[in-house]
Amino acid sequence: MGDVAMTVPVLRALMAQHPELKITVVTRSFFKPFFQDLKSASIYEADFKRKHKGILGLYKLSKELKKLRFDAVTDLHNVLRSKILKLFFFGKKVVVLDKGRAEKKALTSGASFKQLKTTHQRYADVFEDLGFTVDLSNPIFPKPKTLTEKLSTFISNKSFKTIGIAPFAAHESKMYPLEQMETVIEELSKDYNVVLFGGGAKEIALLNQLETKYNNVTSVAGKLNLEEELILISNLDLMLAMDSGNAHMAAMLGKKVITIWGVTHPFAGFAPFNQTIDFALTADRTQFPLIPTSIYGNKFPEGYEDAAGSVSEAVIVSKIKAVI
Repeated sequence: MGDVAMTVPVLRALMAQHPELKITVVTRSFFKPFFQDLKSASIYEADFKRKHKGILGLYKLSKELKKLRFDAVTDLHNVLRSKILKLFFFGKKVVVLDKGRAEKKALTSGASFKQLKTTHQRYADVFEDLGFTVDLSNPIFPKPKTLTEKLSTFISNKSFKTIGIAPFAAHESKMYPLEQMETVIEELSKDYNVVLFGGGAKEIALLNQLETKYNNVTSVAGKLNLEEELILISNLDLMLAMDSGNAHMAAMLGKKVITIWGVTHPFAGFAPFNQTIDFALTADRTQFPLIPTSIYGNKFPEGYEDAAGSVSEAVIVSKIKAVI
């Protein structure tokens, strides 16, 4: 999800700077709301669970796409499925994302510790290779969408500013310890509306407990579809998230995003779009010198499970209050 969200500000810049281009985004139907403000882009829905499943399904997809009479293909994912799909585009110009695997391996092995090229710039480089320069330095964002009556119910106190908090991530090693996060939520709820984001039965139950425990705290987990969540996020004053998809969803909408990092690190290039480096609160490398232990947080040595907890609750709250 995060990878898809990160393409949005790049595509928005590409279309603004090269309005002569006709762009078709091939993606799952679930992600279609991400691209709803890109009015000049067409969305082609790929059904990888049924119609376009497997090699035969990808062949069918390629035949459907060829009917669009495109001039070039950009592979912004560079995974097995997209590698197979592009084989069927023989004779077409195809440019593939350079993930910088060698540099990332050096970063996680400890051979180097420096800021790598951002993923957003890597996406822009793909279009550069096609001859279309993309300048990401002056981004444009859509205006916040009007809250429906349903969505307005998640804003408890209309006189307060509103903070979104997404406390979960794909791997626990990327998460801030929930006990500490509760302290952050309790403190923030005294002066702000706090809207909690998450998904999955366990997460929904935990967030519902926090909703009932504190004033000015609401949970949207399990209550909204993706399009509704994006509308609500567009009305936030700030998002607090892990190294996760929610951070990128907020960033693509132009929100201020404070991120907490555990065993991963923003140097790998996955920091949310258009955020200053001090918005990324990273684990203490004096205590955890091997960070980043992996790019995605799925590998880490014993004792690094709660590395994110080395960022104090007071530091998080203070940073949010300063930024908001």
